[in-house]
Amino acid sequence: MSALLSLRNVWVEYGDKVVLERVNLDIEAGSFVSIVGPSGAGKSSLLRVVLGQEAPSRGSILLDDTPLAPECGPDRGVVFQRYSVFPHLSVLRNTLFGLECAQAPLTARLFGGRRRTALAEAEEMLIAVGLGDNLHLYPAEMSGGMQQRLAIAQALIKRPRILLLDEPFGALDPGIKADMHALITRLWSDYSLTVIMVTHDIKEAFTLGTRVLALDKRRHDPHAPNRFGATVVYDLPLNKRQAVSAPAESGITIDSFNNI
Repeated sequence: MSALLSLRNVWVEYGDKVVLERVNLDIEAGSFVSIVGPSGAGKSSLLRVVLGQEAPSRGSILLDDTPLAPECGPDRGVVFQRYSVFPHLSVLRNTLFGLECAQAPLTARLFGGRRRTALAEAEEMLIAVGLGDNLHLYPAEMSGGMQQRLAIAQALIKRPRILLLDEPFGALDPGIKADMHALITRLWSDYSLTVIMVTHDIKEAFTLGTRVLALDKRRHDPHAPNRFGATVVYDLPLNKRQAVSAPAESGITIDSFNNI
């Protein structure tokens, strides 16, 4: 079976600075891939090229064996650490907005039966993320956890195949973070998502992921620190749903990642 998403010899360079080099990955549909690594290792840059915010400097990205255009598309949704919600719109209107932009790109407004259908779909999504009783609140009236639930609803309303998470729970209190872990795990299963998550939290990476990748530099030049980029230095499948157990002889454990 071919991979849902493939990265072939992907490089990301900004002028003389090499951020990523020689990244080769195959990501199967339905997997939950956690990405860890030190600051500056290109984790967010990798998400941006998969999202389509920018094109790789070299190499190619394939979705279903088709080259991925360097533009954001409805097959990919994203949730950032900073809550990407519109402060002047209610919870319901925040979620509805994505459907209006997709179905009425010139006016971003729906009317009549199309609007009623979209409103029902938005309400259903908000119920799914636990905001069914908060449809008419505004972001300023909501906690951080509630705003992140809203951001997830915005990302999922157009039913993306791939959900990209850029440290989405890093600013949350431990108790709220545990609730968000349970939520994202349920949504991953209920909506048959493929999830790619960047995190600095090693425990979170192993708790949620079916596969953990570590990015770091294999090569260093003390006289030219930007000459070499990061790549995948560890690739550990976990013994979870859709995952293959890591070979016992690999010698890779969670302690390996703690040293990154």
